Amino acid sequence: MPQDQSRQVREMFGRIAGRYDLMNFLMTGGRDRAWRRFLVGAAGVVSGSRVLDAGAGTGAVAALAALEAVGGLVVASDFTPEMIALGARREKDLPWVRADALALPFAANSFDAVVSAYLVRNVTDREKALSEMARVVRPGGRVACLETSPPPPGVLAPFVRFHMKAVIPFLGRVVARDRDAYQYLPETTQAFLTPPALAELFTNAGLFRVRFKRFALGTQAVVWGEKAA
Repeated sequence: MPQDQSRQVREMFGRIAGRYDLMNFLMTGGRDRAWRRFLVGAAGVVSGSRVLDAGAGTGAVAALAALEAVGGLVVASDFTPEMIALGARREKDLPWVRADALALPFAANSFDAVVSAYLVRNVTDREKALSEMARVVRPGGRVACLETSPPPPGVLAPFVRFHMKAVIPFLGRVVARDRDAYQYLPETTQAFLTPPALAELFTNAGLFRVRFKRFALGTQAVVWGEKAA
């Protein structure tokens, strides 16, 4: 079952690769770029940093990390060939690696920072994915993830649920011509971990000083932590 699920997710992202960035812009009102910048900052990326973007998609986070890691190295990895092909055309200066986040093909302690955007929600083993990210980051380095989050209760919750259950699938059908893929997004978001629960998985993976920050009425969160020196 996990292999079948992984294959289905890979095929789904392969279908929507060409419209992925446009859909992210439309779904978030263009705010996703600011969240990705915060992600890179939370990971502690500076000049000379060696950075891995795991589940890089088309390379949006990797490109932002490269702007900060001048003189360093930013590696983009993903397991969807269509995403890699598109990303490699857009970000020609970045090295691209086809890799499964559950078995990263890098030695332990290889990077100063590991970042991911919307990866953990889509893997079959969240604990393993975080453990792999923690393994390849050096002692004292950081792991940081941007993820969707179940909308918290509140007066705006009905409007948030309407956006997720009606607007996003509509945009998926009209723009990406794949309503199923963009019905999957709100369904898995509702079933995903809250930021505190995801932070607990960071701790279980051996990371400490784990923190998180919520965005977009609590529907997005960046969680980050450090590897013990």
